[in-house]
Amino acid sequence: MRPRAAGRRIIRAAAAAAALLAATAPAQQLASLDQLLERTRDARLHEQAEMRAREQRFLESRDRQAQLLEEARARWQNATDRSAALTAAFDENEKRITELAEQLEGKSGTLGELFGVVRQTAADVASVLKDSMISAQLPGRAELVNELAQSRVLPSIEQLERLWYEMQREMTETGRVARFKAGVIGPDGSAGRREIVRIGPFTASSGGVFLTYLPESGQLAELTRQPPSRYRAAAEKLEETTGGHAPAVVDPTRGSLLAVLVQRPGFMEMLEAGGVVGYIIIALACGGLLLGLARLLRLTEVSAAVARQKKQLDRPFDNNPLGRVLRVYYENPDVGHDTLELKLQEAVLREIPRLEAGLGALKILAAVGPLLGLLGTVTGMIITFQQITLFGTGDPKLMAGGISQALVTTVMGIIMAVPLLLLHGFLSSRSGDLVHMLEEETAGIIAEQVERGRTRAREDAA
Repeated sequence: MRPRAAGRRIIRAAAAAAALLAATAPAQQLASLDQLLERTRDARLHEQAEMRAREQRFLESRDRQAQLLEEARARWQNATDRSAALTAAFDENEKRITELAEQLEGKSGTLGELFGVVRQTAADVASVLKDSMISAQLPGRAELVNELAQSRVLPSIEQLERLWYEMQREMTETGRVARFKAGVIGPDGSAGRREIVRIGPFTASSGGVFLTYLPESGQLAELTRQPPSRYRAAAEKLEETTGGHAPAVVDPTRGSLLAVLVQRPGFMEMLEAGGVVGYIIIALACGGLLLGLARLLRLTEVSAAVARQKKQLDRPFDNNPLGRVLRVYYENPDVGHDTLELKLQEAVLREIPRLEAGLGALKILAAVGPLLGLLGTVTGMIITFQQITLFGTGDPKLMAGGISQALVTTVMGIIMAVPLLLLHGFLSSRSGDLVHMLEEETAGIIAEQVERGRTRAREDAA
């Protein structure tokens, strides 16, 4: 087998040499077998040289890979040893930390409870300082206390003293009336520095204008709507006072009552809330009052004329009811007392409509006022129920218009009826007195006429 294998290797080498010669030699026929043998030997030597070079490169690469593998194994061993050392150190540190934590807890004692109380107290104080109007004069207090409330470590003596100081300063400023200058935001959004008078944490004013505190920005701003003038006058008086005592407006709720006060609707807003029915009630009420005042002036004038007429019964005047009744008597001196009585009664009946003119209209207006108020109430409730049907009861503001109309018109109707009823009763009494006086004078005249007739009859009989 070995000779055959050697022969096959020789044949393959010759074939390779021939192929190499065919690739390198020019396309011509070799001259002799010696040249072929020489070329074959050269090709074989060349191939052996290349094989040795490749084998050398392979050996070098194999040695390099072995070296890299040894280096990697060395690094891995170092990392393994370091990991084991670090794991052991970590376990040791955990044990040490646990021991130290137990020692700290044992040594701290009740300081943990103190820390919890301090944090809770600091959080409460920070909330009070943030919402306090005093912070507009003394800014930055809430931030310092808030840091203590959010701290995760035991507070220091300085921090505890600062917390105590801020609490004491807040209590002290609560009982003081202070003047200071600070930025104020106007209704239009403009800002400017003004002199402010502050009454504790309750109210603040500048130039007779009340201010509100904005915790978000730490500034004071004018109220969009101011309270009535009497409150602003008290604020101005306090600002002008430099010593002694002065009346002041104090809101113990720190702005809540003042906010409710400025939200109360004014007179014109209440009138607008009444709607069309409210305007009708106002128009009728004004007309009834004008009519009542006119009748009052007229009856006052008639009463004065009647009083003057009583002083001169022998001279009747046409500018008063009594004078016109007396004129009937003087124009019929010779008629019988029955006829005279009828004529005088007729004259009195003619005067009664003049004296009672307008009283019926006042009575009707006084009765119509509550009815119109009831109409506005029903209309407002209809509007309210329509809003409830469309939008439900989730938002009370949607129903406020109908409820306002329902309540305001009722009040307006009652307000209209009460003075008109009083005025009607007073005018009815005045006109009734005048009519009663005319009837008394008529009865006196008739009695005088009857007595005169009897005297004449006795004289005729004698």
